[in-house]
Amino acid sequence: MSYPSDLTDAEWALIKHHFYPVDRRGNASKHARKVIVDAILYIVRSGAQWRMLPQEFPHWKTVYGHFATWNRSGAWERALDELNRLHRKKTAKGRHPVMASSTRKA
Repeated sequence: MSYPSDLTDAEWALIKHHFYPVDRRGNASKHARKVIVDAILYIVRSGAQWRMLPQEFPHWKTVYGHFATWNRSGAWERALDELNRLHRKKTAKGRHPVMASSTRKA
């Protein structure tokens, strides 16, 4: 089953490198990283509690564990920064947002 919050394959291709460890030692993951990210995006978009994650996704503790690890490592921030840069480039905006003059503090 798919949800409106699921990433397309093209979207996943843009950010997937942020969710794989640099050090490849250890056990292989039982679940695909995209499925884990889709589960996290489901929680974010729906506002549901972790324990209310639909059964189509891995167990909520597994999903939350990946979320916490990626959050601590900065993976989410790096992925979102990259998406922001790509969007700004695509829309011909500057690399960084500029504060409007009416909102600047003196």
